[in-house]
Order: sequence, then C-alpha cells, then structure tokens
Amino acid sequence: MEMDHTFVICAYKESAFLEECIRSLKAQTMQSKIIAVTHTPSAFLDEMMAKYEIPLIVNHGEGGITQDWNFGLKQITTRFATVAHQDDVYEPDYLKTLLPLLRKAKKPIIAFSEYAEIRSGVKTTDVKMLKIKRFMLWPLRFRIFWPSRFVRRRILSMGDPICCPAVTFDLERVERPVFENNFRCAEDWEAWEKLSRLKGSFIYIAKPLVCHRIYEESTTSEVIKEGGRIEENYIMFRKFWPAPIARFINKFYTKSEDSNNLEKK
Repeated sequence: MEMDHTFVICAYKESAFLEECIRSLKAQTMQSKIIAVTHTPSAFLDEMMAKYEIPLIVNHGEGGITQDWNFGLKQITTRFATVAHQDDVYEPDYLKTLLPLLRKAKKPIIAFSEYAEIRSGVKTTDVKMLKIKRFMLWPLRFRIFWPSRFVRRRILSMGDPICCPAVTFDLERVERPVFENNFRCAEDWEAWEKLSRLKGSFIYIAKPLVCHRIYEESTTSEVIKEGGRIEENYIMFRKFWPAPIARFINKFYTKSEDSNNLEKK
C-alpha cells in the first residue's frame, strides 16, 4: 500500500538546493517511489541522482515549467503523485499525513497542506501573505466542505492559496496533462480552477508540511519583476468574475507580489 505514491522531482540546471530537496524526500516516514525528470541534462544531475539512486528521465521534447511538470506526471505509474520542486523541502510526515486521507476519502482529487517559507535560509510562517492564505483556506479545515465545489471555487475566486509543491494528485481522478501552457506564474492556479469543477474532494491539512523557498533567482520572482503576474492574475479572476470586479480584486491581489521580495513580509 505504501508504494502507491511517487515523488517526481523536476530538476533544472544546477540548483544549489536540489540535494536538500532530495534528502527531505528520502527522509519521509512513509515509503514512496522517487523519480526525477529534466530537460537540461548534465553531469551534475547524473551524479546527484546516482548518489541517491534516483532514476533520471530526460525530456527530449519542449522544455518549460508546465512542460516539465506534465512530462514528470506522465512518467508515473502509481495512483498518487507529488511534483517536487527542486528548491523546496518536505517535512518528514508530509506523506504520512496526506496519503491515508487520500486513500480513505470519497473520490479524492487532490490533497495539500499549508506551507512555510524559507527566506535567506530561515524557515518562517510569519509572513503576511501566508496568514491571508490560511484565512482563505479556513473553510476547508472542516471535512464536510472537502467535497464542495461551491466552497473551493469561492476560495479560488479570491486568489490562489494552494502551494503547488504541497499538492498530491489522485491520478485515477485527475486526467493528464494537468497543466496548461498558458502562463508563467499562474499555471498552477489555472490547474486548480480546472480541477475545482470536478466532483470529488479537495483535502486540506492545516499544518505546514512543505517549505517553499523564496529567492531572487526563482522563476516566480523573475516574472514578478517583469510585471507579467498582474496580467495573468486578471485573466484568472475573469474566470470567476465580470471584468469590473476582476479588475478591482486584482488591484489588491497584486500587492501580494511583495511577498516574493525578501526585504518584505
């Protein structure tokens, strides 16, 4: 039963944080398969995966964030899967906490936990945007709301409080490819919106079981600097609201971009 889950690491170039991510997956208190995929093969990745005895599968097709995630999920043969981002870290009980709930739930779609941030090497949950996201997800603390499409769509209509690397998919319920190649920053929000329309459960654990790293060179930080996130957020809000309301909400939501500035909390 424990081997019905796979972590797929999406490895890119030579991340200084990759080994820490791998160690956190190896340290899980519940056993899981681990594989890695990349479209930037190198001796560094070969040596790293050989060191930890992790199969490395090269994507010879189109590369990119969503392409890598979809390619990784395509390689998985187990029922449950988590896309592990190479810069992030998983708490030892991440899988032990989520997987039993996925197995027991009626028609599970995804399960996810709260998350902490790693800022300049320091783990913290004392960040304004994290507090807002915890407030947004408050209704899902109650299991009675896990199957409610109305509740989860109302939550997503106000922004994206779900951290992508904290999500485990039930691939018996979720069709692949999961992610569309439309955005550079809101691609996961777009996926949750699509999945929120399905009949089934969004399982939420109100405990930070993943540590998401914030640093200047991350893709999200780069897109924010370029101003691309504002437009993508507006497109997402339009999936839920008329244009005037979407523009109004987006003005406030855009301030959340300060959360990726290491000098601000």
